[in-house]
Amino acid sequence: MEHVQPAQPRKLLLVDDDRLVLATLSRGLEQAGYAVQACDSVEEARRVLSIEMPDIVVLDVRMPGTSGLEWARELRNIADIPFIFLSAYSEVDVVLQAAQHGALGYVVKPVDIPQLVPAIEAALARAADLRELRETGGQLQTALNESREVSMAVGLLMERRRLDRRQAFDALRTTARTQRRKIGEVAQELLAAAELLNITSKSH
Repeated sequence: MEHVQPAQPRKLLLVDDDRLVLATLSRGLEQAGYAVQACDSVEEARRVLSIEMPDIVVLDVRMPGTSGLEWARELRNIADIPFIFLSAYSEVDVVLQAAQHGALGYVVKPVDIPQLVPAIEAALARAADLRELRETGGQLQTALNESREVSMAVGLLMERRRLDRRQAFDALRTTARTQRRKIGEVAQELLAAAELLNITSKSH
C-alpha cells in the first residue's frame, strides 16, 4: 500500500497584546492542527514576518504601539497574506474599517476555538478564490491585449456556447494546454474553422 505523506499544517501568525488570550488561543489552534507563531505586539510580528511568511494572520484590532488596523495596511502592501481581526468591540465603524483594510474575517472576543477555526478556514478559502480571480483576470487581460484573434475567439465561444468571458477564455486556454500549443494558435484555428463553416453554410 502506498504511503501518503500527511499535509503540511497551515502556518498561522497570531498577534494579540493580551498574553492570556495569546496563550489560550495558541494552544487551542495548535491542537486544531495549525502551526502557530504567537506574538504580543505588531513590532514582534514584523520580525517574525521578515523570516517566514504565514498562510494567514489573526490579529487584534487595538494594541499598544502599532494597532492591528495600522499594520493591516502594511500587510496588504508587502505581501498577499490573508488576515482576520480579533476584537473586543463590535462597533459598526470598526467593522467597516476592518473591511476597508482588506480583512477577510472579524471575530468578536471572547472567542473560542470552535468559533475561530471556521472563520480562519473561510478566510483561507476566500483568499484562494481571490488569488485565482486575480491571476485568471490578469492572464485574460494580457491575452486579450496581445492577440486580436484570442479576443475574437473568446467572443465566438461566448456566443456559440453561451459562456461568460472568463468561462470562454478558460475553455480556450484548457484546449491550448491539452494540445500543448499557444493559445493564439488555437484561437486562429477556431476562427478559421468558424469562417469555413460560415462559407459552407452560405453555399448550401
